Amino acid sequence: MTQPSTETPPPPIPPAPVQEEPEPPPVNLDSPDLYFNRELGQLDFNRRVLAMASDPDVPLLERLRFLTICSSNLDEFFEIRVAGLKQRAQAGSEKRGLDGRSPAEVLADVGQGVRELVRDQYRVLNEILLPALAAEKIHVHRRDLWTDAQKEWVAEYFERDVLPVLTPVALDPAHPFPRILNKALHFAVWLDGSDAFGRPAGLAIVPVPRCLPRVLQLPRKISGGQHDFVLLSSVIHAHMDRLFPGMEVRGAHQFRVTRNSDLWVDEEEVEDILDALRGELPSRRYSDAVRLEVAANCPESTVRFLARQVDLTETDLVRVDGPVNMHRLSSLIGNVDRPDLKWAPYVPGNPARRAQGTTIFERITDGDVLLHHPFESFSPVMDLLYEAARDPQVLAIKQTLYRTGVNSPVVKALIEAAQAGKEVTAVVELRARFDEAANIELATRLQEAGASVVYGIVGYKCHAKLLMVVRRERGGLQRYCHLGTGNYHSTTARLYTDFGLMTTDPTIGRDVHRVFMQLTSVGEAPELDELLQSPFSLLPTMVELIEGEAERARTGKKARIQARMNQLTDDKIIKALYEASQAGVRIDLLVRGACCLRPGVPGVSDNIRLRSVVGRFLEHSRVYRFGYGKRERVYCSSADWMPRNLRRRVEVAFPVKVLALRRRVCSEGLHLYFKDTTGSWELHEDGRYRRVEPGKRVSSAQAGLLTRLAES
Repeated sequence: MTQPSTETPPPPIPPAPVQEEPEPPPVNLDSPDLYFNRELGQLDFNRRVLAMASDPDVPLLERLRFLTICSSNLDEFFEIRVAGLKQRAQAGSEKRGLDGRSPAEVLADVGQGVRELVRDQYRVLNEILLPALAAEKIHVHRRDLWTDAQKEWVAEYFERDVLPVLTPVALDPAHPFPRILNKALHFAVWLDGSDAFGRPAGLAIVPVPRCLPRVLQLPRKISGGQHDFVLLSSVIHAHMDRLFPGMEVRGAHQFRVTRNSDLWVDEEEVEDILDALRGELPSRRYSDAVRLEVAANCPESTVRFLARQVDLTETDLVRVDGPVNMHRLSSLIGNVDRPDLKWAPYVPGNPARRAQGTTIFERITDGDVLLHHPFESFSPVMDLLYEAARDPQVLAIKQTLYRTGVNSPVVKALIEAAQAGKEVTAVVELRARFDEAANIELATRLQEAGASVVYGIVGYKCHAKLLMVVRRERGGLQRYCHLGTGNYHSTTARLYTDFGLMTTDPTIGRDVHRVFMQLTSVGEAPELDELLQSPFSLLPTMVELIEGEAERARTGKKARIQARMNQLTDDKIIKALYEASQAGVRIDLLVRGACCLRPGVPGVSDNIRLRSVVGRFLEHSRVYRFGYGKRERVYCSSADWMPRNLRRRVEVAFPVKVLALRRRVCSEGLHLYFKDTTGSWELHEDGRYRRVEPGKRVSSAQAGLLTRLAES
């Protein structure tokens, strides 16, 4: 029998101490690695537009339209963005953007990107679109392939309509290099021989007249086809010797100069901004050059000479393999009667439809009206204006006008109202880029009709979209308001996607009144109950709402942010979104154009999904959505999340308060677009946009909205 041991057992081995994982160092949200460059982002948007030009699922003539849109976008990009960069670089500025690049560094990257984009543009034109058009018996005839009959017709046209308006300038001490108009097409022509005065020939400059159509349609009896065209530049080129009798034309090469078009007025010094802008507009035509485009076959010696004359260098040069200024081909689209090669026509829906004999005022009183353009008609807004102009119970109309057009029905309605004795107030933004001349003219017309016209706040563009009608009714004065994300422009309302809200909500009406009081007078920032306004409450409220969702996520609660806009470049907003993503908030963004936020960065933005949609209509709506259920808040706005919109403009964001309309905005403005697989591009961490593959389920947001909202 074994005796039990009397030895003391050894003490238990203590567990090894738990090694705590060291906390990762905090992410520096100011790091340039977390941001993309705005200018390069704008170039990326144009690449997505160009992709539509080579998309076989897009109707052929619409593909040509996308190509010309890309060309005109690039013009504006140079006139404004590149011009600003050049000014800062020439001034020696080393101020770096969010991405850490200096102006000079951005210019170098932009130059490389532009050359690649232009090369792709002309490849699409020459290798894809022109052959596809020819297959559909739509021809743009090259001058070296004209038939004898075509040559004869072109010669007659040249003698009759072109030669009388041409003004060639041969360069000599008495004829220095001419002033080259912004974006005007010219020929540089080398000549041999001596003229009647014994002067030796050399270089001449021939401007292509802007008063003549850029694309000419040949008569059917001459061409043998219904859709045969020649370019005006080809007509002039073919008859260049007629401009220089007795001289030998050794070469003629197209070129075009793009100039800085960003107007500047010292608003603190001028007494009348309208007169100041009117005086500045002519200078836009001859301001500093920023780009020289030349035909690819232009000799190097000629290119260098032209560049010296406009004070540009090799880095500012763009060589093109085809017609300089591709945008002129856009007139061909309207001249070709081939509905099968264009988008199918449609009739916009009308959610404000009402029984015969009732007024638009009665319809809005029955309940708020949400308008989703262009799928739904702009006509309810015009009905409100025209009925207000003619209704004896209407006392006043107040409206902001940013881009409208001189001959706009909106302006005509306001003039009619003023002439009828209504108190009409128009806040006209004279500095709406490239619409300055039109806005000066419409402001003058409104003043002559008796309207009160003001130009907003010195130093702050008025970009808000507001309309208010004050009407006498049984219970007192009633305010009828329209608030929108887009301009009061009946043409772009059929081309741009935008939301508008028509309401008699008294709180919103009071807020709209307060904003107009601020725009027309002086005083402290108004206390607004429902609307958010920049440069005061819009930015801080957006940041507060983003931070609120982040705090909910940190406590384990459901949190969500969805937003869509044209551009996202504001650093404060981006940092708040990064922090919300780090907290676990699911963030879905639709950003049409430039975006400085870098999605998908581990530990920083891996909860952010960002897409861009390019389609038949220009995506222009701004929608912001925060939270779930009863906490959900949805705003539509005139403002992008950009420094200029949030800090240097008068903008308004308005809540969508009615549940059914709020659901519509979220469904039509957000959900459908996040499901889009036809025109949707996803931005990745490496800065590249990749087209979303349709997979088994093909979905088009814009086509779906046409089916859902349009009448036919």
